[in-house]
Amino acid sequence: MSDLLDLPVTTLQGESTTLGSLIGGRVALVVNVASRCGLTPQYTQLEALHREYSERGFTVLGVPCNQFAEQEPGTAEEIEGFCSTTYGVTFPMTEKLEVNGEDADPLFQRLRETPDPAGEAGDVQWNFEKFLVGSDGAVLGRFRPRTDPDAPEVRTAIEAALS
Repeated sequence: MSDLLDLPVTTLQGESTTLGSLIGGRVALVVNVASRCGLTPQYTQLEALHREYSERGFTVLGVPCNQFAEQEPGTAEEIEGFCSTTYGVTFPMTEKLEVNGEDADPLFQRLRETPDPAGEAGDVQWNFEKFLVGSDGAVLGRFRPRTDPDAPEVRTAIEAALS
């Protein structure tokens, strides 16, 4: 699965890199995010997880997406300003990507193959769907949008990936 780490990504600041370089050999929780969603307050929990586990080799990776009710309409600068000012976000973020459909980014084409705890793979359901990616590029888990980032099952998966 290490080829997942070789996939090209562009940061929110417009820098071209790879997933592996962006997450820097860390375990990552990859989350499609949106600024105008009822689930947007999950940024608080995502940032708390990022800070709590960062020294142990963990990061959150935010992936803005405007596919769900156009809830992420802003420019890269607006998204970055909103996230840092409103939620104190310090974790890395990519440029705005498509997560479903014919124009889905290759990263999400691959992530969507991973089943959730109920055994269902396929399209991302909504904003704030979460994918746990190991430092080796293996996709270790998938958590649907309404699963809080600090839910016991998410924390247990992170802890297992870091041990």
